[in-house]
Amino acid sequence: MARRKILKAQDRQELFDIPADEDSLIRHYSLSAADRLEIGLRRREHNKLGFAVQLCVMRHPGRVLAAGEIPPRAMLKYVADQIGADPTVFTTYARREETRRDHIARLMICLGVRSATAQDRRAALLSAIEAAAMSDSGASIVNAIVATLRERGTLLPAAEIIERMGLAARAIARRHAEGALIEGLAPEKLQALDKLLEVDAAIGQTRFHWLRSAPEAPAASKNLVGLTERIAFLRTLGIDPGLRARVASGRWDQMVREGNATPAWLANDFNASRRHALIVAQIIKLGEKLTDDAVTMFIKLIGRLFSQAHSRKKRRHMDHRTDTSKALRLFLDTISALQSANDRSGRT
Repeated sequence: MARRKILKAQDRQELFDIPADEDSLIRHYSLSAADRLEIGLRRREHNKLGFAVQLCVMRHPGRVLAAGEIPPRAMLKYVADQIGADPTVFTTYARREETRRDHIARLMICLGVRSATAQDRRAALLSAIEAAAMSDSGASIVNAIVATLRERGTLLPAAEIIERMGLAARAIARRHAEGALIEGLAPEKLQALDKLLEVDAAIGQTRFHWLRSAPEAPAASKNLVGLTERIAFLRTLGIDPGLRARVASGRWDQMVREGNATPAWLANDFNASRRHALIVAQIIKLGEKLTDDAVTMFIKLIGRLFSQAHSRKKRRHMDHRTDTSKALRLFLDTISALQSANDRSGRT
């Protein structure tokens, strides 16, 4: 089974890989006079270069150069040029494990850093849990770990260890959020939530699916009735929408997204806490969405009725226009006849 990962490839590169672009090389790997003096204490060329590269990597990204690891060519050349060494001799240094360990020990003293202890990792884990409570983003969680370790003056452990810490922190934050969301709900209410995942013979499907398959198009008033039926059913469940305030917005959004993508049969396989929290989040979200949809649909239906009434009025006006014209012409002819008769009587 493939190992679970919390970071995308690009995020992992930015955090742990040695940069090779010119700006990063200048920013992170420019050696000071003191650095060159310390490097110069090594006698052989490959040891000078190896020591210099190890120094740079321990500063940024803040880890040790792994056994057999060869830095990018651009980085090797940039460092080698500063100390007058040939970049190709680094391969000799990379094969000498004992020398590498001695250099790491010396550099830890020079740089004032140390290996991460259990206390350091615990502090980093707590920071990661706080970050995971706000966001499900793997990069945010791992950045919290890295920042804490750097603040405590420790070298970064292997990337795999940090990723495992991030996964653990995210799992803990999820459990905390799930527990907070359903805390205080009565057992009978939790049982009612579970029944939403069972097929209801009255409608031939689970209520969970029925609630999420509400009609959206205002094609007929029956669609509005369908929405109001679902809203009324949600209210019978007695879930307070204010429960969402117990969960940070980023974590809440993740719970809603997970619920949106989870069918009833899969939710049944979740542990009780996760299952109940997912259903509660869906109920609160659906209550808001269905209410908004019902109001929007009502407004559209009223607008359609007004439009239809206006059209009927306009058609009636057009239908009666011919009769009105005839009446007006008859009235005009009558006036003309009366005027002519009046003129003739005046002459006689």
